[in-house]
Amino acid sequence: MKDAKPDNYFHGRGAQVNPANQYLKTSYVQEHWEGIDEDSLLENKKTQYIEVYPKTLVNKVKSPDIGPTYSMNPYQGCEHGCLYCYARNSHQYWGYSAGLDFEQKILIKPNSAKLLEEAFQKPNWDPHPIMLSGNTDCYQPIERKLGITRSILEVCLKYNHPVSILTKNQVILRDIDVLSELAKRNLVVANVTITSLDESVRQNMEPRTTTYKNRLNVLKRLSENGIPCGIMMAPIIPQLTSHEIPSVIEAAAANGATRAGYTIVRLNGQIGQVFKDWLYKNYPDRAARVWHHIEDCHGGSVNDSRFSVRMRGEGKIAESIRQLFKLSVRRYMGGDSGFQFNLKDFKRKVPEQLSLFA
Repeated sequence: MKDAKPDNYFHGRGAQVNPANQYLKTSYVQEHWEGIDEDSLLENKKTQYIEVYPKTLVNKVKSPDIGPTYSMNPYQGCEHGCLYCYARNSHQYWGYSAGLDFEQKILIKPNSAKLLEEAFQKPNWDPHPIMLSGNTDCYQPIERKLGITRSILEVCLKYNHPVSILTKNQVILRDIDVLSELAKRNLVVANVTITSLDESVRQNMEPRTTTYKNRLNVLKRLSENGIPCGIMMAPIIPQLTSHEIPSVIEAAAANGATRAGYTIVRLNGQIGQVFKDWLYKNYPDRAARVWHHIEDCHGGSVNDSRFSVRMRGEGKIAESIRQLFKLSVRRYMGGDSGFQFNLKDFKRKVPEQLSLFA
């Protein structure tokens, strides 16, 4: 029997609330749903796209449990609406909420390719692999129309610069031609996020993403075209998706994935409020159990910000997840694929000079 949703559920969205932005002194709140005649502050409005023009695109990641590395994000906010997304909190820096605003108000950066080329042209730039989607998905739905991510990949190909990709959208298949050329030069690795093979869970937790069958097809197509690919099972949610670890790894390997990574869900900042509200509305019969298991992985809290611990958790439940994941990868994927990015062929372009006799 499926868990019944309340009548005021926003179908097609992940977050069901808009928590107050902690950086703003004032904010609008809705205390009583039935007491407001005008349009609700939380109604399921159409997605808005807002152009922004930053001065830089590439960010240096200094977290010791990730880097040192670099990331770039052509979009801020993400229409996929994944409940657990750690990037939700960053939307508050722009004056929005980590809840519905994160998936309804998408900031787009039309000048991304230009900014990337300017970075590569700097005399002190040394080639390092750059994560494309270190924050929000570079292949979210609007990318199909705008092609900003494609223009970024074309710049990477032009300069022979290494890039890694993380996505959960099949729009990436549009760019197989560019990705194949990058792969021939050992300049790209593509990773697909797969958290579950249960389509009902996917629809609830990641409402505007592509289906899991389509994600497996993405892996298959990438592999067939010689593009190194793997998966991120991120995040694993105890008592909701943790039991699927072996089946997810097996299915991914069967479709060409040669590597896998994972994180255990952690609910930092405003994400805890967004996730808990969603959890009790979607899975009321097991919500308390899921919540307490998340707490068990983080020392009694739903978040732990300590480096090297925050993404893996600790305790018996976290350790059992780690062991199951490790055994599943060993069984279905074998050892390390040994891929290494090509850092030697980066070539800065010399600008054309006008002839003195023109």
